[in-house]
Order: sequence, then C-alpha cells, then structure tokens
Amino acid sequence: MDSGIGGLSVVEQVNALMPSEDIIYYADTLNFPYGSKSREEVQELACQAADWLLDRGAKIIVVACNTASSAALATLRNRFSAPFVGMVPAIKPASAATRSGKVGVIATKGTVQGQVLADLVAQFATGVDVFTRECPLLAELVEQGEVKSSRVHTLLHQYLDPLIAQGIDYLVLGCTHYSFLRPAIEEIVGPKVSVVDAALPVARQVQRVLTERDLLSARQKPGSLTCHATGDSRGFLEMARRLCPGLCPKGATV
Repeated sequence: MDSGIGGLSVVEQVNALMPSEDIIYYADTLNFPYGSKSREEVQELACQAADWLLDRGAKIIVVACNTASSAALATLRNRFSAPFVGMVPAIKPASAATRSGKVGVIATKGTVQGQVLADLVAQFATGVDVFTRECPLLAELVEQGEVKSSRVHTLLHQYLDPLIAQGIDYLVLGCTHYSFLRPAIEEIVGPKVSVVDAALPVARQVQRVLTERDLLSARQKPGSLTCHATGDSRGFLEMARRLCPGLCPKGATV
C-alpha cells in the first residue's frame, strides 16, 4: 500500500525475491499526497487501506510509504492481527558506512518532521551529522511521470545542492517515489556520494516474516500483480507501465 505509484519500487524488489507470490497493490491516488496531511488523517487512510487489503486475503501488508509508516505503522499493528512491514529511512546502514560522518536525507514533510526519523537518528547516528531536507513537489512530479524533466532537475538541485555543500557522502532517499529519480539524483550528487533507499531491505524483511510464519508460496509458477487505485485507475496503470515496464506489462490488471 502507498499513496500513489512510489511503492511500486518496493513491489519490484518483493517480486524479484519472491516471484511466486501474488501481489495486490493499493494506491490511494484519490488522497495523494500523504506528505502534507496530518498524522491523524494518514492513520485513518492507512487503516482504510489495510481493511481493503485484508478483506481480499492479504497475508502480510507492506506499508510502502515512508509517511504512512511514520504516522500509522504503530496504529496498524495495534488494530490488526496481520503482520505489517513498514518503510523507514535507511539511516542505520548509511550512518554505519559514512566516511565523512555526514549523511543527507531527503523526504516529505511528514517524514522529516516525524518521530520515526528522529528516533532512527538518535539510535543509529551517534557521532554522525544528519542533514534533512523536505522536498515539496518531488513526489507529485513522479506521480505525473516526470522523472527526467527540466523542472525535476531544477528542484533536485534546489534540494540537493545544500546537502552536497555540507560534505555528505551518503544520501538517504526517504520516500519511495524518489527511487524513480535515482539516476537523476546520482548524476547531481556525483560518484563520491552513495545513494541508498530501503526498498531491498524491506523486501528482505517481508521474506523473513513470511518464512518465519511458514507463509511463503510453494508454487513454482509466477505470481500475479493486481493494482487498485482509489482515483483514476486507467491513468495509474498507464503511469505504472511507463515507470515499471517490466513489472506492469501491457496485460497487468487494475
């Protein structure tokens, strides 16, 4: 589940690790973006999404949205008995690997100002300077399919240049939408800055939880991907095919 198309970057990793699993992707495009909403609003929307997915037989739910994970993961775990795996910015690996002692984080307002990020920094970034930047409009542009436009490039420079000036050598992508901007981001920050996100670690955690609970699919054939968008379903699928052509081929359902 995610507020839009960003979580498909996580679905790609889950599908690569567990290709026989059926995946139902809930994109709350009607209420996108979550980053500017109140904590209470995000909690309510996340619970609605979880209800919808559980009604359709979900055995585990991945909250593939940093904002929703920050605001609602504890609420979801308290309200539902199903296992939930959330997105958290990759502060731990970045802080462990940094050589300069300076790590940058780009994310939505909800994530930057949320308690989860503050707790991660306090727990894993002792002795490390962590510089955060709220990035208005970035997720919105990705949602519209803009990943290479001059407008995106200008915004990225606006958000990244101050972090580069601080001397960071690791940049954490704190929003799943930003994974689709990774090539442009890496071009701007240059080879001396490592760019990390949490998509693959989250997919591995999903695999661990399913294995521990003996819930992994034993089928040999590939699983299916079904997408549900609360807003414009046709537009969502068209954008998904553009950004994830291998994951969402022409025959994908929505």
